[in-house]
Amino acid sequence: MSVKHPIIAVTGSSGAGTTTTSEAFRKMFNMMDINAAWLEGDSFHRFTRPEMDCEIRKAKEQGRHISYFGAEANDFEQLAHFFKQYSQDGSGKFRRYLHTFDEAVPYNQMPGTFTPWQQLAENTDVLFYEGLHGGVVDGDINVAQHVDLLIGMVPIVNLEWIQKIIRDTRDRGHSREAVMESIVRSMDDYLNYITPQFSRTHINFQRVPTVDTSNPVSAKGIPSLDESFVVIRFRGLKNVDFPYLLAMIQGSFMSRHNTLVVPGGKMSFAMELIMRPLLEQLIENGKIAS
Repeated sequence: MSVKHPIIAVTGSSGAGTTTTSEAFRKMFNMMDINAAWLEGDSFHRFTRPEMDCEIRKAKEQGRHISYFGAEANDFEQLAHFFKQYSQDGSGKFRRYLHTFDEAVPYNQMPGTFTPWQQLAENTDVLFYEGLHGGVVDGDINVAQHVDLLIGMVPIVNLEWIQKIIRDTRDRGHSREAVMESIVRSMDDYLNYITPQFSRTHINFQRVPTVDTSNPVSAKGIPSLDESFVVIRFRGLKNVDFPYLLAMIQGSFMSRHNTLVVPGGKMSFAMELIMRPLLEQLIENGKIAS
C-alpha cells in the first residue's frame, strides 16, 4: 500500500461486471479532475490466444487443466512487482491484450495478441486496475497487499455464467460449446484463485437476480439491473455512513451490520455515493504525502 501513489483494484472473473465498475470510476475521475493510470489485468497473461490454445491441448493430453484464472497462465509475480513499483514511485510498464478485431485493428495486429510494453504516463494521481487477480495471493506472491482499495464484483455464479456465455458468443465470436468447455475447465482455478480474493476485498458488489437463472446454458438474455438486487458487503472500512446511504438510496436496507442491499437499478448511484468519499480521502492523503 502507498499513501503517495494509491492503487485501486476492481477484481472479478470474466463476465462479472468489472467493466461496469470501471465506467463508474472513469466518470468520477473526470468529475473530480483525477489523473488516473489504467491497467488491464489481461496484460499479465503469459500466452497469446494461439499459444494458450496450444497449452490447453497439451494440458488435456496430460490429463490436467489450464485456464486464465490460474497461475500457470498468468504472471502473478510480475503483477505484484508492478503494483509494488507503482506504490513506491508512480511508475511501471504496461501493455494491452487485444480481445477483438476492433481492439486489434488500430495496432495492426491480430486479436488474441499483446501490444508492446510501454511506460505509464508520469505524475498520475492513482492507479486503477481492472481484471481477474487484483487481490490474488499465491504462496509467497501477494498482490493484494499493495492495493489501497480492493473492490470485488461477484454476481451469483449462474448469473456470472450467463453473462460470460452471452458476451463470449455475441462479442468475441466463440461457440456456445467452447464457452461451456472453458467454464468447466476453469472450475478448479476459479475456486483456488478467484473465489478467495473476495474475502480480502474492502467492498464486494454481488448482483442477485430476481428472475429464474437456474439453467444458465439455456438463457437467451442477461437479467437487467432492474431485475436484480445488489448485495454490498464492507470489510475493514471505517466511518461508513450507513444511515446516510439508507436515506439516499430508495428501497435499500441492511441485511447484516456490514451489508447493504440496494435495488439493482441503483447500483451505479450506490457506487458513486460509497466510492467518492473513499476516493477523495485517497487523493487527499496522497497530496499531503507529496
